[in-house]
Amino acid sequence: MANTLFLRLEGPLQSWGERARWSVRDSAPEPTKSGVVGLLGCALGWSADADLRKLSQALRMGVRCDRPGVPVVDYHTVVGGVIAAEGKIKINANTREPETVVSWRTYLCDASFLAAVQAAEDWIERLSAAVQNPVWPIYLGRKSCPPAQPVYAGQGTYANLESALRHDFPAGARLRAVIECLPGEGVMRRDEVGSNRSRTYLPRYTREIWLSNSQPGEEN
Repeated sequence: MANTLFLRLEGPLQSWGERARWSVRDSAPEPTKSGVVGLLGCALGWSADADLRKLSQALRMGVRCDRPGVPVVDYHTVVGGVIAAEGKIKINANTREPETVVSWRTYLCDASFLAAVQAAEDWIERLSAAVQNPVWPIYLGRKSCPPAQPVYAGQGTYANLESALRHDFPAGARLRAVIECLPGEGVMRRDEVGSNRSRTYLPRYTREIWLSNSQPGEEN
């Protein structure tokens, strides 16, 4: 039985918001845990906060940046009205028309990542089946970003995330990877799912490493 699921996250555009607020919608340079949990939630057909939180807490994740992609920023407008706090559509004081929403949205163009998700064997079996036959469409961070190829990239048994990310390693490459770790071993980021409905996220810790063929992997 395997303890690791591999996901190939590749497409013309993808976007993994980590600090996105209001009119500025950023993208982290690699897939976030909350984004990958959302992808897996779509595959399972889960939307309830409790289910997604349980899934997030059951997983540890590492990402290998095979092709980082090129950041592009889209100047995005939505016409038709913005709902104010009191539940009414905001009206422009000068034109007396519904306000136009303006935002700047960052995407990664032509990027490719290998995500390694480690969990108990029963989780891996369930998730592997789901991503090969998803309940809802899978997307790469935003619904406008479909994958360019099947997301399922195999499974296996590995001692840790670092050795897992040497799976199917490109010859002669030196690649950046981001691995989930314990507090005090890396930097804090907020991409552990707290509540999908209210868009709240909990602290998670990651560390950055560089992988090359000169470092032998360890596979069980």
